[in-house]
Amino acid sequence: MSTILGISAYYHDSAACLVRDGDIVAAAQEERFTRKKHDPGFPHRAIDYCLQAGGIRLGEVSRLVFYDKPLVKFERLLETYLAFAPTGLQSFLAAMPVWMKEKLLLKTLLCEEFLKHDQRLKKRDLPQLLFSEHHESHAASAFFASPYDSAVVLCMDGVGEWATTSAWKGHGNQLTPLWEIPFPHSLGLLYSAFTYYTGFKVNSGEYKVMGLAPYGEPKYAKAIYDHLIDIKPDGTFRMNMEYFNYCTGLTMTGNKFDSLFGGPPRKPESKLTQREMDLARSVQEVTEEVMLRISRSLHRETGLDYLCLAGGVALNCVGNGRILREGPFKDLWIQPAAGDAGGALGAALSVWHQYENQPRISNGKQDRMRGSYLGPAHTNEEIEVFLKSKGAPYSRLSNSELFERVAQDLAQEKVVGWLQGRMEFGPRALGGRSILGDARSTKMQSIMNLKIKYRESFRPFAPSVLRERVSDYFDLHSDSPYMLIVAPVQEKRRRPMTASQKDLWGIDLLNVPRSDIPAVTHLDYSARVQTIHQETNPQYYNLLKSFEALTGYAVLVNTSFNVRGEPIVCTPEDAYRCFMRTEMDVLVLENCVLYKQDQTPLAEDTDWKKEFELD
Repeated sequence: MSTILGISAYYHDSAACLVRDGDIVAAAQEERFTRKKHDPGFPHRAIDYCLQAGGIRLGEVSRLVFYDKPLVKFERLLETYLAFAPTGLQSFLAAMPVWMKEKLLLKTLLCEEFLKHDQRLKKRDLPQLLFSEHHESHAASAFFASPYDSAVVLCMDGVGEWATTSAWKGHGNQLTPLWEIPFPHSLGLLYSAFTYYTGFKVNSGEYKVMGLAPYGEPKYAKAIYDHLIDIKPDGTFRMNMEYFNYCTGLTMTGNKFDSLFGGPPRKPESKLTQREMDLARSVQEVTEEVMLRISRSLHRETGLDYLCLAGGVALNCVGNGRILREGPFKDLWIQPAAGDAGGALGAALSVWHQYENQPRISNGKQDRMRGSYLGPAHTNEEIEVFLKSKGAPYSRLSNSELFERVAQDLAQEKVVGWLQGRMEFGPRALGGRSILGDARSTKMQSIMNLKIKYRESFRPFAPSVLRERVSDYFDLHSDSPYMLIVAPVQEKRRRPMTASQKDLWGIDLLNVPRSDIPAVTHLDYSARVQTIHQETNPQYYNLLKSFEALTGYAVLVNTSFNVRGEPIVCTPEDAYRCFMRTEMDVLVLENCVLYKQDQTPLAEDTDWKKEFELD
């Protein structure tokens, strides 16, 4: 029996994953346990969870694997600083102490950290420690977890060691590299530059730029094409580094960038203007164009029918939707933990299939992610012990009573916190740790944004829909279990705009209902769709069936169970605290149901706005 523990750490979204004989046993991000969003530290708690889930001690693990190669990354940093000298001196002086102290000696540091998980182990007793390349980890997470026996794989992110974009051919148990685009030419960093410039946090706020884009016009797209990025017909590109500061400075953009777009970056948390909306729309359109061109080129070059995606850019679900609808592939599969957290999974799968040369069986239909429900779960008995310790009034219901009761609450426009089964792996809540609402409600988006999530009003919410009913609501005819594909709402469900509404502009369009499911229909009549499957999440599936039986609608609003700046909740205690701090109406912890009106306010509770750094 071979058991492989993969980890990612020291940049952002540290995570651990346990793979046993090719099966993904457990995977989780460190942030869920430490309650520090995007926690980059060594994933001690995630490792402890994975080992516990596997019923194994660290000394019994066959191999350990880290998701990238730090010495190659160090080479890239040194070469970059030398290439831009002397202008990179400030950034060089800031980065080198950390590299000299920790990252050049990373193998020793990793061994020391691993030893903390079992005091009985000596360094000589540790399992063999391997290192995968960053983009190879991404590619492995996409292909080896996918349902396909053969596929082309596209990885796009900020930067790994050197690669920012890479293409691979996957067949059976092997990945073959095709080509790559090296740093500093990076679509991910282009998008992050606009994230920074529009006043959002890099490596966190990119999805806000994507959500803001439909409120604007692509007024700056020509300027991006003319000055920032040279895109070839096949989608490969080069960037004009005169406008960017990430090679030499401590910010993403420089003075030339400011001059090109008419002023300095927006200050975080200041008022959004039409300029930011137009900038978001412009960079989004350029990003989609690159994604489409490269996808078409890969199909032409390889002749393969299926595409797998990973890397941070693969979280751009608008671009993914366009590839699915407008691209040449029969279907695509996107790794739900597409960012660095998924590197832990990919590194482990790469060791199993490529290093150990173990076979891989695929049926073309089912992936190996178990719905991405790979985190901790809690029993009703554990939950009841916790609730009684808090003196929290609750009812424990049977499954049939639970689904019927919660469906009725949702139909009455109550907002429901929902903790069921294993926690999701990746950035999306998929019905394991979710906040739910009625998609038919015209006020649900506003209520959830301002009273529950305490976040920007423009941000859209995603629909969960029964898989067998997806085409009744959206122009989508394939699975989208991981909420990573944007699709248009069906024409028959759209509401035409009045003459006065058509005169509105920008953020004023926010409160115009777009369909008969307005809470999940974005400004451009699109929605980020999650299809719900009975095989992977029967509890959530049955709730949707009960809601459909009651209302005739098989769609719910699904957003992550957290407030702004907080990682998605992990434990019943996390969920209860979030429930009590917000204006949520109902909390469901497995079969235990709590109503806000019955609860006593928390004593000595800290202000969550001070506890969590805004994202």
